[in-house]
Amino acid sequence: MPSRRRIRTTAIVVAAIIITLLTLVLPYNSPGSALLLDRQLYSIFPYPFTIQNIIYLLLAWSLADLYVRWRMTKREYAFLNAGFLPEDSITMLELHELGPIRARVAPLHDAESGFLPTLMDMTILQLQASKSVDQSMTLLTNALSLMGDRVELRYQMLRYMAWLIPTIGFLGTVIGLSLALHLIDPKNMDLGRVVGGLSVSFYTTLIALLASALLAFAQHGVQEQEELALNAAGQYCLANLINRVYIDQEKPGGAS
Repeated sequence: MPSRRRIRTTAIVVAAIIITLLTLVLPYNSPGSALLLDRQLYSIFPYPFTIQNIIYLLLAWSLADLYVRWRMTKREYAFLNAGFLPEDSITMLELHELGPIRARVAPLHDAESGFLPTLMDMTILQLQASKSVDQSMTLLTNALSLMGDRVELRYQMLRYMAWLIPTIGFLGTVIGLSLALHLIDPKNMDLGRVVGGLSVSFYTTLIALLASALLAFAQHGVQEQEELALNAAGQYCLANLINRVYIDQEKPGGAS
């Protein structure tokens, strides 16, 4: 899979291309150009350095991160269907059978992905070391808790971006309203510039809120799928590894 940095760069380049196309297609000072790009006669920002364009680039960066998480989540579901463990209702596993299973899953996980291989690797190692189902169950529970916290932390930056985007939009509102109020002079009023300042204040807020809503919706959807994949991995290990392993209590070192 392409690196996160490459995907972010690609997303920003695509956003810049779309902005360029909109610049070419929408006539200067038209309602669409003013709303989407702040490309109008009385804009207070030099084009293309407008708040709308900044919002689009931030949104593209954030959606690139979500795309990476979505791809990782698809990989997690693929692991669940890989058939690492027997899933029928009669097969039991003995300790000597766990070594080849662990050797198969150990290379498949890293810091970014691999819920099921990680849980299987850790649980099998604990079973081999302690020969205790109880200790292995405790390890599985603790590992699931820690991995859930890690999933939550992965979305911290995206939550910050969902806050930053409307904040930037509100800054445009404040700047636009301040300019409009400054230009209100009953003796010599430039109505065009006043209207331009007001349009900046409302348009930036509208675009920012729409972008933030889109990002929040996508983030919640992807995060929910990733958390469900983690829970499914834990249930898979419990049903097909912990509850299926047989430890001979009569052998030396056997434990409950």
